[in-house]
Amino acid sequence: MHNAAFRETGLNYVYLAFKVTHLAGCMAGLRALDGFRGLSVTIPHKMDILQYLDEVTPLARSVGCVNTVVNVEGRLLGTITDGTGTLRAFEHAGVSLEGKTILFAGTGGAARAVAFALADSRLPREILVLGRTPSRVARLVEDLRHGSRVRVHGGDLGSTDPDRARACDVIINATPMGMFRHSEGESSVPRDWLHASQVVFDMVYRPRLTKLLQDAEEAGCRIIPGLEMLLFQAVLQFELWTGQKAPEAVMRNTLQRALQSDL
Repeated sequence: MHNAAFRETGLNYVYLAFKVTHLAGCMAGLRALDGFRGLSVTIPHKMDILQYLDEVTPLARSVGCVNTVVNVEGRLLGTITDGTGTLRAFEHAGVSLEGKTILFAGTGGAARAVAFALADSRLPREILVLGRTPSRVARLVEDLRHGSRVRVHGGDLGSTDPDRARACDVIINATPMGMFRHSEGESSVPRDWLHASQVVFDMVYRPRLTKLLQDAEEAGCRIIPGLEMLLFQAVLQFELWTGQKAPEAVMRNTLQRALQSDL
């Protein structure tokens, strides 16, 4: 996506992938590299890299990891675009989260990034966090409540009252359930929780239409595929690195082709 975007905008940039086994040496080398504008960070370095950065955004600090580093006149700023990319995906779809009650399934690293962005936006009225491990649910709920005006509650994904779930305006799956070659054909959300006045977003992007999204479509829900988050987190990275508006359509087409060819 990024290289296609650089070509489209005429920027003399290149986006390269590196397997890093020695993080400290990598960061020292990047600081010495002339013309270095930033990087994407993936597992297993998203938390460990914090100690090598000059500054971390409050949102990334709350989540406890970064996925993006920006070189700002020699100072390395760490941030996270997964959550804000999700907010951008809702905005792009014309879905307002203001005053909404959100059912949020998931407590992992990616889930935390999105949950904190939702709470930080102060748009939703209430977030219901559901998971399989009570201690992780309790921790995420406590962390989200700190400094947020949004009401946050927790519950067990396997024993939630269906009426409570159906009362939610938006359902977000931030678990791996339904992922290609992992649990494809399964869903974290029972079919009877869904109805036509809801919006359903699934962070899983392969397959494009997960079991959850298929069920949601059949129930008449409005759906937002995980590809949208993947796209907009990259759009935000591009804009942070370059200071220019990203060529969204080019990035979308490139991403769709890449995912299709990888099936």
